[in-house]
Parts: sequence; structure tokens; C-alpha cells
Amino acid sequence: MENYEPEIVAFCCHYCAYTAADMAGSKRISYPSNVKIIRVPCTGKVDAIHIMKALEKGADGVYVAGCLEGDCHFKTGNTRAKHRVDRVKKILEDLGWEADRVAMVNMSAGMGERFAKTALEFTEKIKNLGPNPVKQTKSETQAAS
Repeated sequence: MENYEPEIVAFCCHYCAYTAADMAGSKRISYPSNVKIIRVPCTGKVDAIHIMKALEKGADGVYVAGCLEGDCHFKTGNTRAKHRVDRVKKILEDLGWEADRVAMVNMSAGMGERFAKTALEFTEKIKNLGPNPVKQTKSETQAAS
């Protein structure tokens, strides 16, 4: 488990979180390279199925990063995303998974440091949880074959 590097998917809104990630890069603020960013027009476009599919495909953790609350470019996109993330957390708990594998974060375009800190903290949290249970099930199935 020492060499374990979790795979993280970050759904980032185009206007704020993606721009914050870009700012982190411009300022040469490093964050873990295992965070794979998917730019979306608005976090309101991220549905529960997108988060669940990322986990099914092997992501160890997923976070949705949107505009600051009350400051969404599409009015309520980030609040819709928060409700969906909360719904996925409940589904994960029902499956016996850790709900902390999924998170919603808010930031503005100028928060490059916050983006990097979020990526680092989320990666550490997922490292402590260990690999995605889907990966463990697949490896057990392959070992039995």
C-alpha cells in the first residue's frame, strides 16, 4: 500500500474550478498528477451517473469542483451538483462503500492555491481509504480464475 497512488477524477466547471486549476499551473503550484480533470460547462451538468461511471471505471475518488455558492454562472448549477453529490454519497453508503470517496468543493477562478490544496487533501483522504472496492473485486476474481 506504500506505493499506492489513487486515481482521482475532478469534474471542474469551466468558469471557476478549471480556471483555478489553470491558475495553479501558471503560478507553478504543484498538485498531485493523479488528479484527472474533466472540464464541464457547469457542474450542474454533472449527473449522478457520471460520478458513478467514473467509480465503476476504476477511479478511487471523484470530486466535483464548482463556483462559489451563490455565484454560479448558470444561477443554480452548483447547488444542483451538490444535491447530486449528496445523493451519490447516500448510494455509496447503501453499497457499503465510504461516502468520502465523493466530494463537492466550491472555489472561484482566482483560487489557484485552493485548487492545489483541495487536490492534495482529497488525494491524501483517498489514499487513507485505499483502492476502489471495484478494483479489489476485479483482482480477486482474476486471481480465482
